[in-house]
Amino acid sequence: MKHIPVLTKEVLEALNPKPNENFIDCTVGQGGHAKLILEKTGPNGKLLGIDLDPEQIKNCKELLKVFENRLFLVNDSYANLEDILKNNNFEKISGVLLDLGMSSWQLEESGKGFSFQADQPLDMRYDQKRNDLTAEIIVNEWLEEKIEKIISEYGEEKFSRKIAKKIIDQRNPSTGSGQRIKTTFELVEIIKDATPSFYWHSKIHYATRTFQALRIAVNGELDSLQKALPQIISILRPGGRIAVISFHSLEDRIAKQFLRNKEKEGLLKILTKKPVIALDNEHRDNPRARSAKLRVAIKL
Repeated sequence: MKHIPVLTKEVLEALNPKPNENFIDCTVGQGGHAKLILEKTGPNGKLLGIDLDPEQIKNCKELLKVFENRLFLVNDSYANLEDILKNNNFEKISGVLLDLGMSSWQLEESGKGFSFQADQPLDMRYDQKRNDLTAEIIVNEWLEEKIEKIISEYGEEKFSRKIAKKIIDQRNPSTGSGQRIKTTFELVEIIKDATPSFYWHSKIHYATRTFQALRIAVNGELDSLQKALPQIISILRPGGRIAVISFHSLEDRIAKQFLRNKEKEGLLKILTKKPVIALDNEHRDNPRARSAKLRVAIKL
């Protein structure tokens, strides 16, 4: 499935790419934003695309092969940004994009259990070679209190306690099947059983927040974001810009607080006093844009 990047017009305005400038896309995915930036930075501007998912690197390389002489792709975590730049001799950075959303391909074609709408193994790792922790391990081996904590904190799920208890009950032969919870549909059914019927008809699917929490926990996403932000400021040239697109309140809170602190220190000027959100016509064309928030700052 073709991935539609969010806030494309707004990202280009925010980063303001010019001919021959160098940019970094920390979550390059299928190259939607990268393509637009590369079109603006010819003939000699370069883009470094980073992604923790090796399949996304393959996808991007194929989709953007017309730019192969100006596109450099690295399979790694953006938490290792400074090391990545040193290893690839990439410098004079005019802008960095951090799009924290998932791609349509990851949700619908990766087979890694990111979506509750397809019956798949409970994996949720972006990179299966570097990471031993899976969503299956969390729901089958972690203590109830720890499961409840991540669903509550990372998923901001109001029924986190009931869901965690139902997971534990399912693991216990005297209260449930006693079998390992191995698939997305098995977990969805547990979440449904743990929540009241009115919740099943909410605007947001009743499994959304639990799946989000597990994905964040498996991949250490919030920790990576907190590690990456200071590195981005360090590697940007004066006048360079940082653009962060978040999709839930935890990410947005981290980005907002970081940018505000750096502005107080005199290192940045925030260009978006309020986050930029998608217009109604983008909501219609791309439902995932509904929760997207863009924050932008310039290095002084």
